[in-house]
Amino acid sequence: MRTVDGRVAGRRGQATRQKLLDCLSEMLSSSPYRDVKVIDVARKAGTSPATFYQYFPDVEGAVLEIAEQMAAEGAALTQLLEGRSWVGKAGWQTSQDLVEGFLDFWRKNDAILRVVDLGAAEGDKRFYKIRMKILNSVNNSLVETVKELQAKGRVDKDLSPPAIAGSLVAMLAAVASHQKGFTSWGVKAAELKPNLALLVHLGITGRKPTK
Repeated sequence: MRTVDGRVAGRRGQATRQKLLDCLSEMLSSSPYRDVKVIDVARKAGTSPATFYQYFPDVEGAVLEIAEQMAAEGAALTQLLEGRSWVGKAGWQTSQDLVEGFLDFWRKNDAILRVVDLGAAEGDKRFYKIRMKILNSVNNSLVETVKELQAKGRVDKDLSPPAIAGSLVAMLAAVASHQKGFTSWGVKAAELKPNLALLVHLGITGRKPTK
């Protein structure tokens, strides 16, 4: 772990750096990204702006650090699909577990994901790469799933695995980022997961699930 000027940060320095990141994460959950200033982050962490600049070039640099940490955690989303079956009742359970895990991850990281989405939408390649890293953890697994089902004759061979997987992941991301908005459409929280899981199951297998 190094400072901005290349020096190796000691144990206390690393603790201070992490505290700044933790405070910034907390502030992003209650304040618009553009309104967060270095002086406010430093004050919340009980240190000075000069100390902040020892570890990060600016707020955006610190946000990218948080986003990278989150993306690394997001790689674990692949575990929702590893070795799972899409046949019969097991397939219905797989689709439910995928939806639950995906929505939970998005809800847990809602504040930083909003910033990542904003940066990606504005064309910032750094944020775009982080967003794709998270989505690819599920997308790549779903592509392989569809290919395997095609090889076994369970899914139409004329279908494009990347197109199916990409469409489903884009749907999951859109729904996940809109979770709070569903109540205004009369959708109860308990209704969202099973209905979304149904769409995922239909998209992957082309069949209604066996419950």
